[in-house]
Amino acid sequence: MSVAEPRRIVLFRHAKADWPQVTDHERPLADRGRKEAAEAGRRLVDSGIPFDLALCSTATRTRETWKLAVQEFPHRPKTVYEERIYEASPGELIAVLNETPDDVQNVVLIGHNPGVQGIADVLAGAAEGDARQRMSARGFPAAAFAVLTFSGPWKTLEPGAASLADYWAPSD
Repeated sequence: MSVAEPRRIVLFRHAKADWPQVTDHERPLADRGRKEAAEAGRRLVDSGIPFDLALCSTATRTRETWKLAVQEFPHRPKTVYEERIYEASPGELIAVLNETPDDVQNVVLIGHNPGVQGIADVLAGAAEGDARQRMSARGFPAAAFAVLTFSGPWKTLEPGAASLADYWAPSD
């Protein structure tokens, strides 16, 4: 694959979590979150993006979100559980993405707010259609995802380098 071909990054916030008496890292999904994670998985399949790699936070709620979403996929991409995604800033998330091998074209990153929304805002130097307006109006609720495109090697991904191609959030 040529680095001139557009790459896609899907920034996927974990689904709705429960609040039991456990540490934040160990919080599981709520019933609503389990339904929304599967729905988000179906929407990701509908996007037609053939994912090569999934980068997932090690937190329980992100792992559960990804497990339910990926069950909807016809082919499971390689999944890497990355501790640095938990509580990461947009800059830290960009650093993780910069390490992606150049033979990977399409990545889904499953993480947390405010980092996921922040990196979507920081990377999107442009937007297609009404994607930016929809994302601004809804914010980045649980189980939402943004699709960004950019060209070039992963190590060149930086603020403003991508275009916001699509945005989806579950209905309330």
